[in-house]
Amino acid sequence: MRATIEVADIFRAAGSAYRSAHAGHLSLDQLKVMSAIESCRTAALGGHVDACTDCGHQRIAYNSCRNRHCPRCQGAAARTWLEAREADLLPVGYFHVVYTLPAEVADIAFHNKALVYNLLFKAASETMLTIAADPRYLGARIGISAVLHTWGSAMMHHPHIHMIVPDGGIAPDGRWLSSRPAFLLPVRVLGALFRRLFLTRLIELHDAGRLAFFGKLAGLSDRRAFQRHLAPIRKKRWVVYAKPPFAGPQAVLAYLSRYTHRVAISNSRLIAFDQTGVTFHYKDYRCTGADRK
Repeated sequence: MRATIEVADIFRAAGSAYRSAHAGHLSLDQLKVMSAIESCRTAALGGHVDACTDCGHQRIAYNSCRNRHCPRCQGAAARTWLEAREADLLPVGYFHVVYTLPAEVADIAFHNKALVYNLLFKAASETMLTIAADPRYLGARIGISAVLHTWGSAMMHHPHIHMIVPDGGIAPDGRWLSSRPAFLLPVRVLGALFRRLFLTRLIELHDAGRLAFFGKLAGLSDRRAFQRHLAPIRKKRWVVYAKPPFAGPQAVLAYLSRYTHRVAISNSRLIAFDQTGVTFHYKDYRCTGADRK
């Protein structure tokens, strides 16, 4: 069923004026996304005619843009992905693990997306593999499915990684080792190693001159200023979240498929659109009660 208001409707009505008002401040990728969403399932992308062989009734079906940011296209893409991944499932329980960057690093990531997001993946996965392989904790090699999200429930920039991890792994002698019930790995140990690996490599990127800084962060191009900026989070606990196993492997894939194909502004979030702006709903987990939504 088509939503009452869609992101495409807003782009078609206000996109041209918005692009003119912000000329020079939108990237080519952003412009391409807007164009794809505006054209999705319209005559601009072509289509085909479905006809009933009994009554002769015809229906025009326009093609989808298939852009990964398009709210209308992601439902079908998620279902296709889900079917393709079912063969990867193990008959074991799975944990949901989340690695999040502190706000001080998230600001740097916003201007260095490719480098810092790649570092986030590498540091988080290496942390999981290292601690899991330690005989004090699990002593096994584990598998991981990881998905990057760059926004939080409050719709602000909030880079973090969702991981789905089996509740065990392969021991050096080839045996399967299961984790303790409802416990995979110690999150404080994971957080400490993740912090060390990430900050060490982030500083290496800075020393190599590969990080860019703009606006209020421009001063961080100086090494001493950069070190001062990172000093508070060297002592802060980096939180790693781990949720006990899901109900079953099918529930794992269904859950992960929602994350692999989720867009920040989905059509279901939209409430109203008029000359004064767009109204949408979101959740702020820092609030409680009725103020949360």
